[in-house]
Amino acid sequence: MVELKFDVGDKIDLTTLDKKYEGTVLDSDDSSVVLLKLKSGYNLGIRKEKIRDYKILEKSREMKEYGDRNKINPNKPNIGMILTGGTISARYNAKKGGVDWLTSPEMFFKFYPEIFEKVNVLKLEVPFMKASEDMDYKDWQKIAKVAEKMLNDSNIQGIIISHGTDFLHYTASALGFFLKNLSKPVVLTYSQRSIDRASSDATLNLECSAVAATSNIAEVMLVGHASSGDDFCYAMPATKVRKLHSSRRDAFKTVNSKPFAKIFPNGKIENLREFKVRPEKNSKVSADTKFEEKIALVKVYPGQNPEILDFYLKNKYKGIVLEVAGLGHVPTKRARLGWTNKLKEVISKGLVVCAAAQTVNGRLNPLVYSNGREILETGVIYLDDMLSETAFVKLGWVLGHTEWAKDKKVVKEKMLENFANEFNKRIEFEN
Repeated sequence: MVELKFDVGDKIDLTTLDKKYEGTVLDSDDSSVVLLKLKSGYNLGIRKEKIRDYKILEKSREMKEYGDRNKINPNKPNIGMILTGGTISARYNAKKGGVDWLTSPEMFFKFYPEIFEKVNVLKLEVPFMKASEDMDYKDWQKIAKVAEKMLNDSNIQGIIISHGTDFLHYTASALGFFLKNLSKPVVLTYSQRSIDRASSDATLNLECSAVAATSNIAEVMLVGHASSGDDFCYAMPATKVRKLHSSRRDAFKTVNSKPFAKIFPNGKIENLREFKVRPEKNSKVSADTKFEEKIALVKVYPGQNPEILDFYLKNKYKGIVLEVAGLGHVPTKRARLGWTNKLKEVISKGLVVCAAAQTVNGRLNPLVYSNGREILETGVIYLDDMLSETAFVKLGWVLGHTEWAKDKKVVKEKMLENFANEFNKRIEFEN
């Protein structure tokens, strides 16, 4: 049997009796097996007695400290960073066969040196490390509180928040409502593909985020690939953005609106619509993080029994957002399982019911057809062109303010008030 003198983390070319493999050596619980991480991402176990030859292609490199290379440069603008998890905040660890979190500026410098060429990361906070699907409103509140503190530091020009992609648009919406008196950029960014992959989108997204965080766009925005190429990013309004593809690098798109700007990694910015401009004097930012947990987002589908609404009454929910069809329709009195009477009942008993569009693009108008007018008369609050995810977050925020929640008229007024670009009164489509 060949004497094996490679270490965990080494990249090797390994030959067996009938095949050749290239991969990174992983820790193995079985001493008789060599465990490899292949280029495909799959792990392969090979019994040592079957190995006929090997070649070390690259030795394992342990994490080194780059603190001396991350000294504050007075000629560069200062930003803050908040790491919350997701692919962009992780690096491949060969010894584990998985990922480790990047939790310091030094670690970020090793994997994303380009961002440090543009800015000083003056502060870096890690309130938690989670996949976005594991977050809820309490995590949004934590992020907002950390952001509030950073934004009120006069030495920081703007902040970047790294985040997982799947539920990023919920967090973005929450921060759009939570952060009041904003006078600096708040940038959320992500990566669909990890930094160890040749097709990773992380570097461009971070470079463009650094440009956006030091710009004059005093808004909460999401910055990410504008196309599948590596040319530029869009800065998108936090409440008008949605993940519309499971794996593309340009997965996030602005819906029923336009991006604030095109952001180029060389620092160039092309403005595309109006936005709040950074004022000469910074205002004190406050985090208004009140939130009502007992809310729900319900998709209406053909043949759905309206008795599902009884569940929310029974469990003391305060409000729900219905994803409705077309211009604002759900089954009416003419349907075998009509919703009209049940909606009247639950609304009369105190449940706030709002409507957002399943179609994603476009706006609701219940006055076009008689079915819509019938549902409108039940007391459902139609939310025009607001995205359903944004509506869900906004409803929780509005009902979290007890002084508003006690009066149904005030709740409706607040749901229809444009707090954070969640409504767009004019939609222009480009050919």
